[in-house]
Amino acid sequence: MNKKRFSINAGVFHGRTAPEQGVIAGYAAIIDTLGLELPMPSILSLICNTRKQYSTGEWNVFSSRAAFEDTLYRHLVFALKYEGLHLLFFKKLFEKLSAKDVVAILKEEPTGQYSRKIWFLYEWLMHKELPIDDLTIKNYVPLVDDSLQFALSSGSKSPRHRIINNLPGTRDFCPLIRKTAKLENYIKENISGRKSAYLKKIHKDILQRTAAFLLLKDSKASFSIEGESPKSSRAARWGRIIGQAGNNDLTKEELIRLQQAVIENARFIKLGFREQGGFVGEHDRITGEPVPDHISAKWQDVKQLINGLIASNELLLNDEIDAVLTATVIAFGFVFIHPFVDGNGRIHRYLIHHVLMRKQFSAQGLVFPVSASILNHIDDYRKALESHSQPLLDFIEWKETSDHNIEVLNDTIDYYRYFDATRLAEFLYDCVNDTIQNIIPAELKYIQQYDELKRYIENKFEMPDKLIATLVRFLEQNNGKLSQRAREKEFEALTETEVRDIEKIYLEIFR
Repeated sequence: MNKKRFSINAGVFHGRTAPEQGVIAGYAAIIDTLGLELPMPSILSLICNTRKQYSTGEWNVFSSRAAFEDTLYRHLVFALKYEGLHLLFFKKLFEKLSAKDVVAILKEEPTGQYSRKIWFLYEWLMHKELPIDDLTIKNYVPLVDDSLQFALSSGSKSPRHRIINNLPGTRDFCPLIRKTAKLENYIKENISGRKSAYLKKIHKDILQRTAAFLLLKDSKASFSIEGESPKSSRAARWGRIIGQAGNNDLTKEELIRLQQAVIENARFIKLGFREQGGFVGEHDRITGEPVPDHISAKWQDVKQLINGLIASNELLLNDEIDAVLTATVIAFGFVFIHPFVDGNGRIHRYLIHHVLMRKQFSAQGLVFPVSASILNHIDDYRKALESHSQPLLDFIEWKETSDHNIEVLNDTIDYYRYFDATRLAEFLYDCVNDTIQNIIPAELKYIQQYDELKRYIENKFEMPDKLIATLVRFLEQNNGKLSQRAREKEFEALTETEVRDIEKIYLEIFR
């Protein structure tokens, strides 16, 4: 196997045009040559006859100085060194190779750090020991290169391999996030600290009222994302649930409790973890055949995946790893698994709140209205979800069931355990930043403006609070003008001059 040739000369590779002619290297070359059952990496590596190293959106271009012997082992070393750790790739590779093949590959550099990483990964992913003696003298090296990907701040040592396992997850659930300029800049900015400093300047009463208003706003937005327009009482009820985020530990029972809170009328839905297939998409209008955009995890795998997600959540909460990155892998991992027949979307967004609260990113009793920002960027949200789901559709075999659902036929559990969450993390950080920069300040400003107008009306007209609220709502709906109907009904006691004065003050305050 190690004598097979893997490098591919290409100007166009799997529908992507290279920035210049060169040789495909690393993970992509191995996936293509061995026909491994997984999507191509989002960023490909290309070795060219050039003196400079540079990156474009989809390519990392290396100079000819990076060229190496065209063997499987050397491609693996190149990938680990420059592309980071790709757990799904290694699982699919090890399923393709025999244990004898792997041992032969490792003999190239029996105690080298990359051999040790591959050795550790084989035994960790496959639950099998290779016939290799324990190491005794080498220094420990971290499994994840934290210059390329985010990892645990402190991992566990494996004396057998002399490896520090700093993977940010467990064997049953371990998405990884690459270190990009955007994510590193967000983390350096200390958004949470900036938000806390800003909120300390706000009067406690206004802050409490803003928090209540934002809870309702976020709840309504979460329904809107699902294409629903709930009654105010239903939105307020879910808002109260969001307000409890972080109070309870994340367990299977807690997830089921949340589903029961989401699904008020369960007459047509079986609550609890799925015992049937699932997908997100449409049905053909004529035949009823499923047209999936996303295929959920096999129902037989759901409990194992959820156990893995819960264990990884606990691991990440007890580590110094960034709060928004943790929220990304837990919340998006949940929605990709899609463990319930219904209610997954809202619980997924609840989990963002839960992790941010548990990580003390959200403080001072103010829940981040992340769903409101997601709704404002709904196309970006859809694209972020599809960036994970769409490429996997080619690797999931399924058939239509008698009730026009989906039954998955092949082994797919690893697609939900191991994935690259980088794009999702960038999207969520964009939403968190938008929430702090725009949404929270806008709501605080609105309440302050409302209070100013309310004081004016109270002082001049002694109008009751309920009627003032109605008046402000009418003015908002009609661009600062009171309609003729409102003047003749609810506000017939106001003179023309008084109405013009109120409209003038409204526009001055809300300008």
